[in-house]
Formats: sequence, structure tokens, C-alpha cells
Amino acid sequence: MALFCSENYPWRVSALDYIDLGRYPIHDVSSPTATEVIADARAQIAALGAAELPGFITPLGLASLVSDAQSLVERAHPSGGLGTAWLEQPSTEWPSGHPRTRRMPYGVRAVGYDVIPYTSPLRQIYELPELTAFVELVLQRGPLFHYADPCGALNLAVMAEGDQLQWHYDQTDFVVSLAIQDAEMGGDFEMVPRLREPHDEHYDDVQSVFDGHHERVVTLAMTPGTLLIFEGRYTLHRVSPIVGPTLRHVGLFAYDTKPDTVSNEHLRLDRYGRRVAFTAPPVTWPSS
Repeated sequence: MALFCSENYPWRVSALDYIDLGRYPIHDVSSPTATEVIADARAQIAALGAAELPGFITPLGLASLVSDAQSLVERAHPSGGLGTAWLEQPSTEWPSGHPRTRRMPYGVRAVGYDVIPYTSPLRQIYELPELTAFVELVLQRGPLFHYADPCGALNLAVMAEGDQLQWHYDQTDFVVSLAIQDAEMGGDFEMVPRLREPHDEHYDDVQSVFDGHHERVVTLAMTPGTLLIFEGRYTLHRVSPIVGPTLRHVGLFAYDTKPDTVSNEHLRLDRYGRRVAFTAPPVTWPSS
């Protein structure tokens, strides 16, 4: 299924204005500054499986993203309950007590790609070809494709008091997170780098983390305006419970090394409340 694209809309050309191009010149990746940024990000990936780019968004850009997120909150689908780390229905294929059957509490609200307007700064940033090319250079994997899922390619994750995300792996090779607004307390991004391999789930190590052995857990600051590039399919990660009335907003940009990868129906129904995406997003939502 083709992704909805706003390339024919004139406002897309201003999306680069949200990014601090002096510090992160993604529009000129051959420049000395970009070369240094890419090398540093690669070093972070090599060490931790993740690269943090603080201040990626300008203060004015961040203000626009906060306003945008606030306008989208009412369109967020709430989901919660008990979920597995593999974001799938527990199967009788696995014996009782196996990590694959372990269910942990979670709660989150998600605004899917198919309802994020073309005018949204978050959408415009995700659809920047310069950003995709930059991420591809950092990861040294390519070509990269926008995730083909019409709901999950891009989403705004909204978390309120008591919400959390359980330990889990993503269904895409890589995820780029854009921190927009912090909660007052909690909402920490915690991860265990590269706990999983393509041909080895390392179930004993996963069980150890589930049981509270967190020696390998790394906590990332994720201050608003930070771009985080990480290997979501192979890095076990979670978000700690939110404390306080301030909502936590994070934009999630999904990429894959294959052009037609989509989420399973269980995840799409749970996270977005529908198996089938809307036909097309609005150009903009009317003021309420």
C-alpha cells in the first residue's frame, strides 16, 4: 500500500525550518559539520544501538510541534491492558512461564499516520527526504524506506498519568523518536541494547530483565527537541510510568530496510483501534 505523501503541497518545503540546520545540516550531508555529526551518531550506535541528537529541533520549531501535538490529542486512540514484549497475542505454542507468554501492563494513546494532517509539522518532518537520507547515513543501512503501514508509519504517542509502555521490541528495523513534551515525572526511556539477534532471541537474558536484573539497562534523557535513532527491532525497551498531569508527547518515525513491511493486525487494532486505515488524511483539521 502506498504511503500518503504531501510532496505536492507547497508547505512541505518549509519543514527544514523546524530543524537546527546549523547544528544538524541534514540538507548538506557532505559538509564538515554533517560529517562530524554522522560520525558521532555512528559511534553512539556502535556503542549502544542508539544515537541521541539533542537540540535537533529549534525552539520555535519545538513550540510548533507542541501546539501541533495538543491539537491532535483528541484524535488519539487509547489502548492499554497487558501485553507481551513481542506485541503479539500469547500463544499456547510456548510453555507457561516462557518470556514469550509474559504479559506486562501498558497504557498509551496513539494518533495514527492516517489521521495526521498534511499541515502537521510532525508529518512534514517525517516526510522530509533529507531526514530519511540522513538516517540512512547514520545507520549505514540502505536503502531505507518509510514503514509501509498506513497507521503506524508515523504516530504521535500521547501518555498521561499512569500510562507506561511495557518492555517490548518494535516491528520495524529502526525507529526514530522525536521528543516533543516531557511529563512532570516518569516517562523515562529505558533500553537494553541489542538484547536480541536475528537468529537468537536470547530468552534467558530477556527473562532476567523481566525479573528485575537491570545491570544492562540504559536510561536516555530524551529532552524535548531531541531526535533519537535506535534499533527498535533488536533493542528491548520500555517507557516508565508517567507521574503528574502533564502529557508526554513523542513522535515516532518508522523505517525499514524492506519497502512493504506493515504491522500485524493485532498491533494495529490495539494501538489505533482499526484494522483498515482511513482512505486519506485531512489536509488540516478544522478548529474546534
